[in-house]
Amino acid sequence: MTVSPDLAAGCRNMLINCAALEAGDRVLIVQEDAALGWYDTEMAGAVAEMARDLGASVTTLVVQGPEVEAEALRVDEASADHDCIIYLARLGDMGRFEASTDGKTRVMSYARNARMLASRYGTTEHQAFLDLKEAINDVLLGAERIAVTCPLGTDLSGNVGENVREDSTDVSVRRFPMGVPQAVLAQNFSGRVALARYLTPTGSQPYEPAALAIGEPVFALVENGRIAGFDGDAETIEKVRAHYKFVSDKFSIDPDAIHSWHAGIHPACAYEGDAARDPDHWSNTVFTNPRFLHLHTCGAYPPGEICWMVLDHTVELDGVNLWERGRLLTDTFYGIAGCLEKWSVLKDLFAAPSDRIGIAA
Repeated sequence: MTVSPDLAAGCRNMLINCAALEAGDRVLIVQEDAALGWYDTEMAGAVAEMARDLGASVTTLVVQGPEVEAEALRVDEASADHDCIIYLARLGDMGRFEASTDGKTRVMSYARNARMLASRYGTTEHQAFLDLKEAINDVLLGAERIAVTCPLGTDLSGNVGENVREDSTDVSVRRFPMGVPQAVLAQNFSGRVALARYLTPTGSQPYEPAALAIGEPVFALVENGRIAGFDGDAETIEKVRAHYKFVSDKFSIDPDAIHSWHAGIHPACAYEGDAARDPDHWSNTVFTNPRFLHLHTCGAYPPGEICWMVLDHTVELDGVNLWERGRLLTDTFYGIAGCLEKWSVLKDLFAAPSDRIGIAA
């Protein structure tokens, strides 16, 4: 196949800068059936071709969605004699917080198709966002007081408490592109969070119906990282409670637990579709855009099972804004500003962030 220069650059960024692929490596590409609407075949073909050009041997395994339990076993069996596994499939998100001890490199792609991989989202050097993530982690974990607000009335505040700096074993699957900092534990946060548009899955475990549409925004009342109640339209609250009961009963988990939260840091993340067509696909793709902050709820473990998507948030650290109405500020903290001085490409991205987020706002 003919691979465009931009798509080839995205493939190399994934394979070299993220996966650290070397000649002689054995690569397994787990490709989700394109008919399911999450990944396309063009990206899978390009990644395979570029991996071969780099001197790797490549096997492609086409799988169905994560709701098919037998598929995980197929991937495990196929992975046994490979060094690197590239997930162009939602299965890569399953169990991503479980420590891996087999020494294999695993990469989960949040670029869903060739167009995304060939865009600035896929081609901007991976190490730049790893460095940016660490600079933001420094600021977040060093704050004494954090406040999160949004135009719909979110007002949540607390401190990082027992957050421990994550290391490479915290998430066994490498994210590509890197689009979020370390999650902040919610156990010391209280206030209220506006629930609007949709409740969506976190990508941890599949369930149907995957999302709940919210017509009238309501508030989740939060006390020390737990849902203490809801406030607002009674009919909407009844639907929200029923959704939480359904998910928590299905997995035998704590429905009121709020594990953690983090916000997007990749200004080139663009969602070209309409969120209403598939809210699950939307939230699990657009979450790396800085205009969204999301909370992991329903389950006292990362990342929980139900996601709250907060649009155009402001995050204030000890009186200084890090995000302001959905814009990640890059000049208010020394370490972050220094990262942009090191990586001029980041300056260009933050100067013209994507506002294509799948919803009218």
